[in-house]
Amino acid sequence: MPHRVLTLEEVADYLHITPDEVLRLLTTADMPHQMRGDRPVFLQNDIDAWASCRILRLPDRRLTAFHEQTTTRVREIRDGDALMPELLRSEYIKLDLGSRTKPAVIRDMVDFAAGTGRVNDPKALLASVQEREELCSTALPGGMALLHARHHDEFLCDSSFLLLGRTIAGIPFGAPDGGHTRLFFMLCCQDDRLHLHTLARLCMMASKTDLLAQLWHAPDIDSAHAILGECEQTTLLGKAPAEAEAG
Repeated sequence: MPHRVLTLEEVADYLHITPDEVLRLLTTADMPHQMRGDRPVFLQNDIDAWASCRILRLPDRRLTAFHEQTTTRVREIRDGDALMPELLRSEYIKLDLGSRTKPAVIRDMVDFAAGTGRVNDPKALLASVQEREELCSTALPGGMALLHARHHDEFLCDSSFLLLGRTIAGIPFGAPDGGHTRLFFMLCCQDDRLHLHTLARLCMMASKTDLLAQLWHAPDIDSAHAILGECEQTTLLGKAPAEAEAG
């Protein structure tokens, strides 16, 4: 699966766009591809990394559309729409990370992942996360970053899971708004469909609810875990946060 070669039609289906849109993206968005004769082909790992960069920068309407499409696709491989109860346990949350630099917080989050006992090769995971950050920063406006591996080889972890670390102080992490980052999710995922969908879900939660503000001030792990579940349910129900409704 990690090195699967996709045709034009297959990559269009994977990204929920038309083949004509794929052809446009080849020239306008540097979509990674190879030519075999007069036909483009695509390595799924390269497309997944490229797509993850785009998901983090999608405008609201396109993010919502992508999330709806991936929700339908992920229903083929799992039951239920909520992801947080399955992927992020309370013990996968740490609210007192002492990291002070970008390299340090990446190392600390990989160490946190390794401490769960679910990572088979921590060194390979660290190298892959570092490689992914070199493509484009996973930091979003508002103080959140979505760390994940460049490649989703099955040997890296025994199953998919999600971590959350909150640093004591903000860290320059390349956020597009120039702000510092304190909330670091790390997604370890074996399935590309679930990987892209979970990234879209977290972006939706950050956009559609007051998730970041709540997590910034969460007093303890149980509170943070409850906030994540509540904000996901709000997102799935399509409700706006209280302050947005008041505005």
